Amino acid sequence: MIGFGRPKVRVTPVRPLGRRDVFFSLGQVVRTFLLFSLFCAGWLIAASASARAQELTISDLEFKGFVAGLWADAREAGVSRTTFEAAFTGMKPDPSVLPKAGKQAEFVKPIWSYLGDAVSKSRVERGMARNAEFGKTLASIEAEYGVDRYVILAVWGMETNYGGFSGKLSTIRSLATLAAAGHRTAFFRKELIVALQILEEGHVAPRDMLGSWAGAMGQTQFMPSSFMTYAVDWDGDGHKNIWTSVPDALASTANYLAQHNWIKGWTWGYEVALPQHFSLRAHEPNEYKPFVQWAKAGVTRVDGEAMPATGDGSLILPAGRNGPAFLVTRNFAAIKSYNSSNAYALGVALLSDRLAGGAGVSAKWPVHERVLDPTQSSELQRQLARRGYHIGDLDGKIGEKAQVAIRHYQRQAGLEPDGFASVPLLERMRKQP
Repeated sequence: MIGFGRPKVRVTPVRPLGRRDVFFSLGQVVRTFLLFSLFCAGWLIAASASARAQELTISDLEFKGFVAGLWADAREAGVSRTTFEAAFTGMKPDPSVLPKAGKQAEFVKPIWSYLGDAVSKSRVERGMARNAEFGKTLASIEAEYGVDRYVILAVWGMETNYGGFSGKLSTIRSLATLAAAGHRTAFFRKELIVALQILEEGHVAPRDMLGSWAGAMGQTQFMPSSFMTYAVDWDGDGHKNIWTSVPDALASTANYLAQHNWIKGWTWGYEVALPQHFSLRAHEPNEYKPFVQWAKAGVTRVDGEAMPATGDGSLILPAGRNGPAFLVTRNFAAIKSYNSSNAYALGVALLSDRLAGGAGVSAKWPVHERVLDPTQSSELQRQLARRGYHIGDLDGKIGEKAQVAIRHYQRQAGLEPDGFASVPLLERMRKQP
């Protein structure tokens, strides 16, 4: 066709890439990748924070709709319309509970600060006074359930300062707010239905069903499902009353621990000293070994007593290799069933020792150790997750799953696997791909 000739193409000779060009190109790629990664990480963090903020909000209209949709399941669970209306009439969501979700002290405080509060002088003194006041009741409960009276007393002290503050929030309102706002909806909705069943059975009036922001009730802070399964009427008045009846609350706690495999006659454990060259590599988390085997490895009790000739224990290092060490029995696991934090269980254990007249922790806590702040804790979780470790929710809480993951990472990295989350550990992980 006229006017359509072959276009002229100007060809520019191409210089072969030299070493400097290759490194320059790779450097550009690396920098671009890092910038993109940082952008994605920032976006994900922001998106996650935004999602959580949206998740933990609820309007009055949405709350009303949630309550209306709850009736069918409540009725199926045996709750009458009268009880249902008495519980919810005029109720609006409680916005005060939402910011508290996920801020448990046992996950956000350094272990030595947490235990300092748990086993404070005032708490020990108040506990001794309460022991004198309810000594006969505690002795009878211990005889019935086989659970150490001082452990029962310590749970009471840890949960509500011996009944000094058991919470003033409506259990029904707190549970309904959390469930309606989308915070662990399935869990809190189930607990809410059970709370309504408790009202239906007449154990407590709606106005008196008070507790914490999370729905834990009474003097020893039972969730509704635990109440239904383990609460007992120790004082014989026909009601399981953990709110105002101290005997009922203490006996219910003893029953709970007994049903979670408390071994009668056994302690929770011992503070121990590890030999200087003791290696943690041969010991897995939550691994129980006979006490005689620990003794052969050079582990000794700090109180100077011999290791038991029978039974077994598991080694825990709540502040890492540089802090106190403990050999815990399976009774420690029973305490943890009450609250799955090692810090909480150790608080109960050490408080029970002091209430029984024992000494405090002998070894020094590494109070000058650089510990993680909440932002760094979240980053450490992401570092572990990125390496394929299963740690559960990325919630900034360094709980037992994260500690187990840290031990595995330390072992693979050639470090002493003590499971302690520290700033130096995070800094090391940042430097490694």
